[in-house]
Amino acid sequence: MFALIGPTASGKSDLALKLAKKLNYEILSLDSLSIYKEIDIASAKPSKQDLAQVKHYGVNEIYPNEKFDVMKFIEIYKKIPHKNIIIVGGTSFYLKAMIDGISQMPTISKEIKKEAKKFTYEDIKKIDPIFASKISKNDTYRISKAAEIFLATKTPPSEYFKKHPPIPIIPNIPIFEIQIDRNHLKEKIKKRTKKMFEMGLIDEVAYLEKKYKDRRLPALKAIGIKEVLDYFNGIYNKNELFEKIVTNTSRLAKRQQTFNKTQFKNKISAPIDKLYEIILKKI
Repeated sequence: MFALIGPTASGKSDLALKLAKKLNYEILSLDSLSIYKEIDIASAKPSKQDLAQVKHYGVNEIYPNEKFDVMKFIEIYKKIPHKNIIIVGGTSFYLKAMIDGISQMPTISKEIKKEAKKFTYEDIKKIDPIFASKISKNDTYRISKAAEIFLATKTPPSEYFKKHPPIPIIPNIPIFEIQIDRNHLKEKIKKRTKKMFEMGLIDEVAYLEKKYKDRRLPALKAIGIKEVLDYFNGIYNKNELFEKIVTNTSRLAKRQQTFNKTQFKNKISAPIDKLYEIILKKI
């Protein structure tokens, strides 16, 4: 088992497929959009032919209106009957979470979930200044989770996590990173976005909006989908829509590169044309 990381549009999926065929491995996709059924173009998920050639986990697992978080990926990983897998995807946060581990959460009732949504950053700061100092004022997800822990256990989150330390899920996994120049990556992003338009991105988003009728769904806030929804509202023309998706995807890629640089110290990085041979020698 090993992991392949890199920014969006860097060629991870193609390299993973090539390696999986050579090594007789299967693939666990760490992609927060490919996990959804019906989101095929916006997610740039592997083609039906590729999915037929190599078994993929973490692809087409749930519908866009179903609940999803990092625990879902851990659940999928634990169900894989063997460990001859390549973990690949741009959502490196999930890989980091599985390496570091996740603390066991207390049982959270529907009532607590509802009450927790009322909490603000200032509320968490009063309850637990230590925890509050480690999160952003705009991090509504962690604010809500902290409130849930406090309401369920009557314990500040930082104290709760001390008593329930995280247990690593996949420690000591070899990590390989695709190195790519940002200008080259920008061109690849443009080409991929153009291909998405040609494949019918706008029609796919129209279908999703018509079926689910709720733009607040996390899946419909993803890059490539949210911009098309704005296009439907008349905010952009088609050329502006293309440029907006390219710009937002490029910003995402930059954040991914920064995350990978700061969070994964023991990794091997190389350009994609060299990484294939490096991985074959190491695995």
